Amino acid sequence: MNWDAASRYRLLLQINNVIVRETTRDALFRALSREIRENLEYDRFSINLYSEDTESLSYFATAEGVSTGELEKTERPIGKGAIANAVIRTRKPLIIANLSTYDYWESARSMIAAGLTATMAFPLIVRDKVIGSMHFSFRETPPDMDDLAHFLEELASQVAIAVDNMLAYTRLKVENRNLHRQNEFLLVESDGMLSVENFFFASQQMNAIMRQAKLIAETDASVLITGETGTGKDQVARFIHNMSNRRDSLFVKVNCPALTPTLFESELFGHAKGAFTGADRQRVGRFEMAQGGTVFLDEIGEIPIPLQAKLLNVLQDKTFERVGDSKSIAIDFRLLAATNQNLDNAIKAGTFRSDLFYRLNAIAIHLPPLRERTEDIPLLVERLCEMQALQTHRPAPRFTISALEAMRHYSWPGNVRELKNLVNRLFILRPGDLITDLDVRSILDSGGNLDSAAGVTLAQTEKLHIQRTLVLTKGQISGAKGAAAILGIPRTTLQYRLKKHGLDPEDFRKA
Repeated sequence: MNWDAASRYRLLLQINNVIVRETTRDALFRALSREIRENLEYDRFSINLYSEDTESLSYFATAEGVSTGELEKTERPIGKGAIANAVIRTRKPLIIANLSTYDYWESARSMIAAGLTATMAFPLIVRDKVIGSMHFSFRETPPDMDDLAHFLEELASQVAIAVDNMLAYTRLKVENRNLHRQNEFLLVESDGMLSVENFFFASQQMNAIMRQAKLIAETDASVLITGETGTGKDQVARFIHNMSNRRDSLFVKVNCPALTPTLFESELFGHAKGAFTGADRQRVGRFEMAQGGTVFLDEIGEIPIPLQAKLLNVLQDKTFERVGDSKSIAIDFRLLAATNQNLDNAIKAGTFRSDLFYRLNAIAIHLPPLRERTEDIPLLVERLCEMQALQTHRPAPRFTISALEAMRHYSWPGNVRELKNLVNRLFILRPGDLITDLDVRSILDSGGNLDSAAGVTLAQTEKLHIQRTLVLTKGQISGAKGAAAILGIPRTTLQYRLKKHGLDPEDFRKA
């Protein structure tokens, strides 16, 4: 080809018009390769990306032409690519007409072994920053090598802009997908849940615990929160996050009992596109979602031993690999965990790893059951009624002093969660009524069944209560007026209980 200024300009314009239409790395690289090959006979073409943070090289896309034996999907230290290293460090082109004169370089020897005799490399510079290098290699040295090098140097400036734009586009695309997933996650997690601001207490015990939690929040130490089911471990974890310097990043809750062995790694660490059947796109896992924020492992004692080892490795190294991907991802997160089990006993029984326990238990907080802090009950009832009245637009039941006293003398095996469910039930069936101590004892003695049916089990009572709520909401389970909100439980918990009791919301919609 004639490499005069006019010809170079026309070709550069032609190449630019083709590559600006591409929206993926591979498509951009193929279009560039195709357009250049029509005017230039090369035997190998590649583009390297340079990471200043890790001092490493990776291919922008699969190299075109003769293979030199390098694994094109892997990241490699910049020292392994001496030619790329030279142009990136000097920020100047490197033109080698005879590779045998550079056979002291491993990369040059690989090229010679592949039958190549000459190569040209050009730095890719955008806004005074080197983002990589562009390489052309030949089996026979081109006769017009100097003119060709001059054209390719001009082309490198154009390619650098296209590559930089593509990398920015890819980052934005991934970030947008991640934000969409995070938004979905936050909507699910917030459905029917008491916020931290609605975590009420008046007792000296709880005031002391929350003062301790506030001090802990200022550190980055791992925290293990223990206590019976329904004592508010979730809310304390959220309080610690909201009081910490990580409050502007996500609080990501992991419901450990819901993690099946087959989904454990994909759910926590994500997966690469094509990692397994059905993985049609890259997925961001819970840990990556919590970058800069907090990971809360709820009911950590329920994780099977084989999965505990995988989790421990991530907690120790704070790095992980997505399923189907070999690239390690470093993460910055704070770890909070909760359990209603005695982990000391679980360690002795061989169902919980001692090394994982020590990793989690840097600081411990124990939440007392409601029966040990009964002075919280009047405040809880008052605030729960206020919240439920706003949500359901119904008048709140009124409680006599004797009714509140009866509640204070009850053992509350389900703790605050059981108290909240009691208030919710009264809103459904006794809105605006005066509730006495006889009413409270009748309800609690019958396992929460307002019909006081003799011999009814707690499971049957729960099923009946859910059925009544589904009738009220016409089968709607989500949203402010859905069954989950009325029952005061997360939507995921309600779905679990629907399955447990063999209830289908669709039946209530039809009714």
